[in-house]
Amino acid sequence: MTFETAGKDELPLTEHLRELRTRLIRSLLVIVVFSCLSYYFIEPIFKILSLPLLDWLPPGRTFIFTSYPEAFFTYIKLAITVGVFLASPWILYEVWAFVAPGLYPNERRLALPFILSGSTFFIGGGLFGYFVVFPAAFRFLSGYESKTLALYPSISEYFTLTVRLLLGFGLAFELPLVIVFFGLIGLVKTKTLKKNRKYALLVAFIIAAIFTPTPDVVNQTLLAVPLIFLYEISIWVLLLFGK
Repeated sequence: MTFETAGKDELPLTEHLRELRTRLIRSLLVIVVFSCLSYYFIEPIFKILSLPLLDWLPPGRTFIFTSYPEAFFTYIKLAITVGVFLASPWILYEVWAFVAPGLYPNERRLALPFILSGSTFFIGGGLFGYFVVFPAAFRFLSGYESKTLALYPSISEYFTLTVRLLLGFGLAFELPLVIVFFGLIGLVKTKTLKKNRKYALLVAFIIAAIFTPTPDVVNQTLLAVPLIFLYEISIWVLLLFGK
């Protein structure tokens, strides 16, 4: 069994799998290196990621942990998350290098735009979640505190949610890259994308409902609107490449 490629001779399936394994290992090694570097600076990272909730807690109140390894594993989780964001350009390079042999020479010149735009959208999605969605979401969640309810956030629960949201927003903002890629290989057409705008609107709010931690429409809209905007950008980028 073989894969046909446009840029070089056919390679057996085992060669493709071997190359895929090699690139996965390289990506993991880069993530490990950046994760170790992030762990060296874990205290300032911890403080920065704590601010969206601590800003809404009463003065003097902070996080708690209820088991001995809880704080340690939370630090590890944070270091790996930051490592993934820092390693994203290299990961995208490995993805491009894997598919590049199957591309035509004029398509291979898109390597740098692919890596730069993909990294920018991924990191930008995480930053958007932190600066825009987190303050509104945690203000809403901490608002349930009352005379009979006091919030003492667990370190593991808070940062598990934070990590999930950061990675979720980063992946959600890769939408233009995915759409443009599918357009370039012929799986979608700009006419189809324009025709299905109403479905894109629905999907955007479904994604927002999954990734945002609160059930209110305001916070969900904070993610859904940028996704719709990115969807429109994807259509114009495909039109540009089509010309």
